[in-house]
Amino acid sequence: MKIKLCGIRRLKDIQYLNEFKPDYAGFILSEGFRRSVDLSTFYELKSHLDKNIKTVGVFVNEPLEYILKYYAEELDVIQLHGDETAEYLQKLKNKVKCKIWRAVRIKNSEDIITADNAVADLLLLDSFSANEYGGTGKTADWSIINSVNIKTPFFLAGGLNMDNICDAVKTVKPYGIDISGGIETDGFKDRNKIEIIMKLIRSGNFE
Repeated sequence: MKIKLCGIRRLKDIQYLNEFKPDYAGFILSEGFRRSVDLSTFYELKSHLDKNIKTVGVFVNEPLEYILKYYAEELDVIQLHGDETAEYLQKLKNKVKCKIWRAVRIKNSEDIITADNAVADLLLLDSFSANEYGGTGKTADWSIINSVNIKTPFFLAGGLNMDNICDAVKTVKPYGIDISGGIETDGFKDRNKIEIIMKLIRSGNFE
């Protein structure tokens, strides 16, 4: 079970990641979101991150040139979390060496099927909100996910925390899990919550 901890924005967050060693660290690299970090902050945080933890840059409706100019060479994964088209995804894939993940804000099974037929290396299945592109704390509709035969490996996101993570993994059986708000207290990453989540997932006991 792969683990991505997202919304990393402080050196203290990096210290927690280096201690507990998730597979991926997610950085919100589009402006205007509560957990966004700017270019210089990202470079600073990345310089302190354990080299064995892969970096994921999360982008929402950014010009292709913006990603290519500032970030493409610095990331292990580019995660598209907006309304980017299949054509946009294909153009990006033709120009970068890193992996590309496609977030799907699930309203119905067709959303998943459409994304599954694109060229993303991995899907990230998140809850739908009409007003926000992620980080809502809402749980995704697991029944919709289970209604689709998904060919592409996928991460489960959306409202995951220490109370529901085992049930989520047991029910949906994702390739990995993505957690942000579920490892926070008062809007900041919480070491104790990270420790509990990591131990739960690494134990492999989801009963």
